[in-house]
Amino acid sequence: MKKLLAIIILIIGVYIFLYINNHWIVTTEHVYKSEEVPESFNGFRITQISDLHDAVFGNNQEKLVKKVQETKPDIIFITGDVIDSNRYDLEQSLAAVREFVKIADVYYVLGNHEVASNQINEIYDAMKQIGVTVLPNVSTTISRNGESIELIGIEDPLNGHETQWMLDVARDNTNKNSLQILLSHRPEFFDTYVQNGIDLVFSGHAHGGQVRIPFVGGLVAPGQGFLPTYTSGAYIQKDTTMYVSRGLGNSTVPYRILNLPEVVVVELQNK
Repeated sequence: MKKLLAIIILIIGVYIFLYINNHWIVTTEHVYKSEEVPESFNGFRITQISDLHDAVFGNNQEKLVKKVQETKPDIIFITGDVIDSNRYDLEQSLAAVREFVKIADVYYVLGNHEVASNQINEIYDAMKQIGVTVLPNVSTTISRNGESIELIGIEDPLNGHETQWMLDVARDNTNKNSLQILLSHRPEFFDTYVQNGIDLVFSGHAHGGQVRIPFVGGLVAPGQGFLPTYTSGAYIQKDTTMYVSRGLGNSTVPYRILNLPEVVVVELQNK
């Protein structure tokens, strides 16, 4: 009887542990300080959503939407894998996005799962219809009080193009003297972003390493293998800073361990 009770307690404990690890959304805040930030954008708040993978956070994604509202964003970036190609349910993920556009302007780049789903056009059309700006290897200018920054978006290389080619196409008409912010799903191409002199990069894809080992970091990430380099937080090389979101959902591996779902916030500040 004692053994049975111990087993039941253990099962309940494991269930609670896994539930918290996969449903408790945390907000991680960063401050990006640079002389390249225009005065008009001082205090500008960017909220990043990544790798939702059709995960559910409350009825109509209300828990996720509330988390995003609480960050008080000036702009929202979605950096790919809003859906999962293994269980494609676009409407489920769009429930959150429909609410995001009521909070702030939303900009989106696709990830490898959108490409793998073979539903890129459907996804792009759906995003546009609800008011999202999609960035398929293009750039756009965000202006405030006569000052501006450049937003650049590139698609996932699974779509058939090399990262450098996509950057060349997307940046063709950009103002190289403005602060350049890149939305790119994959962090493993950080060296390429650095070589191109990108100021600020928002990325995801690595799922925080899926399992995070205390004092070590992520265990495994797609495109990087075991003990990956880029899984969470800020990475700085030369004049380029990259923020990698741990994301929200799961794909092939169904559970996160010591790796809470994450909403990332970056506040721009002029030095």
